[in-house]
Amino acid sequence: MCLAVPGRVLDIAERDGTRMATVDFGGVQKEVCLEYLPDLRVGEYAIVHVGFALQRLDEESAKQTLELFAELGMLQEEFGDPWELAAGPDEGAGE
Repeated sequence: MCLAVPGRVLDIAERDGTRMATVDFGGVQKEVCLEYLPDLRVGEYAIVHVGFALQRLDEESAKQTLELFAELGMLQEEFGDPWELAAGPDEGAGE
């Protein structure tokens, strides 16, 4: 499934001529392109879809949506289990 998910901007930097941000999605951090929201700032929330910040969102709405997605297991489905990913590849996989 490919969801549009709200996330909080942690930092902003220009990379290869493109304005990019590190965005937190309820514990999972991803790099996001800010070209559609050039005035988005650190600490603000935006709806992100396929790596692009598309629309600014207020904090309360973002948190409510993230809580709902977490309850429904949609964040894990979208991003995977961050603890499992941090542990690295499963050595027994593929056997």
